[in-house]
Amino acid sequence: MIVSIHQYELADSASPDDFRDAVTAAVDENLFDDIPGLVDYRIGRGIKGSCTDQFAAVWVYESQASWEAVWGPVDDPLPKSAYPDAWLRWEDELLAPVLADDPDTIEYTSYDVFAQNDD
Repeated sequence: MIVSIHQYELADSASPDDFRDAVTAAVDENLFDDIPGLVDYRIGRGIKGSCTDQFAAVWVYESQASWEAVWGPVDDPLPKSAYPDAWLRWEDELLAPVLADDPDTIEYTSYDVFAQNDD
């Protein structure tokens, strides 16, 4: 399983409600259902720590192979033009207007999960 954690910095002109509206639109359009290999996601707002009041997403992929099929190998990522159409809609049309920078340049880390609680 691969877990990617994306951190989002809002533009000065955007409010938390603007971000929530973008997420709601993406969910309503089932955009995240159309990402191959994506099995779960969570999007939230920080309540403590260095990212308090900032937004982040946790994207869960079934395997490294499925993650690489969408984004390319770790050392040779696919160009943005090869991203799934649903992801391009999410990034370019819904997310970009509310972020401080281009969505394709956000800070993120992807993790190979080797232990988990199945309860």
